[in-house]
Amino acid sequence: MIYLHGDGERGDGKEELDYVMAYGPLYEAWVQKKDMPFILIVPQLHMFGRDGPDGPSYILNRTKEGIPGRLEEGTPPHNTDMPALQIFGPMQGAVADELLPDYTDYDNKFGWKRTDPDVINILDSILKTYNADADRVYLTGASEGAFGIWHYSSVYPERFAALLPVVGYPSVEQAEAVAKADIPVWIFSGGRDPTVETKYFFAGMNRMDELGATIRFTTEQDMSHDVWNRVYAGDDVYNWLLQYPKR
Repeated sequence: MIYLHGDGERGDGKEELDYVMAYGPLYEAWVQKKDMPFILIVPQLHMFGRDGPDGPSYILNRTKEGIPGRLEEGTPPHNTDMPALQIFGPMQGAVADELLPDYTDYDNKFGWKRTDPDVINILDSILKTYNADADRVYLTGASEGAFGIWHYSSVYPERFAALLPVVGYPSVEQAEAVAKADIPVWIFSGGRDPTVETKYFFAGMNRMDELGATIRFTTEQDMSHDVWNRVYAGDDVYNWLLQYPKR
């Protein structure tokens, strides 16, 4: 399973990998001691120059002390004061039409799109080294990572058995590519999310539905942007993924 993290966990060095490991499937599997039948592939997105003086404060001001420690039982509470978890309003982007903001320029400069094809090369290396099942490669991620899911699955649809994007929606073109490849998708949004608003999910999902895609959509109505805290804490999403080999 490939996990693509959000914007706050990006970095340029090994000492910053703790921010990748603190949240998402890695956090839930390791801290909650889940016995998951996955090899977890968790690349770290480069800063691409965003670590300069004009970079986002939630990256520049983060500290080691803000990373939750492991407990013998259960998980430590997520620190909502941690800079990387603060919500700073809507994602910035020009409105392409009345349906979807356009983040193409940002994605080309700073997003997971710039790691193409590095992530695929990492996947190929893991499959070969560990004799893993190429028919059960799953792609998940949160926020910026969820937008990365839609990019990778639309460009390399033959590589993935199922998708689990959390608080990230597709463009209509990406949705069409995934639907035509017959990749099952379970999408999550936050009902109170001011950063990636639920209303933007429907253009792509409606197109997928028109094409007969296997699609499931869950809105956590009481949650803001940090929907991943609930999604990855349970077992249902992992069981859902495992029912799908590559079609």
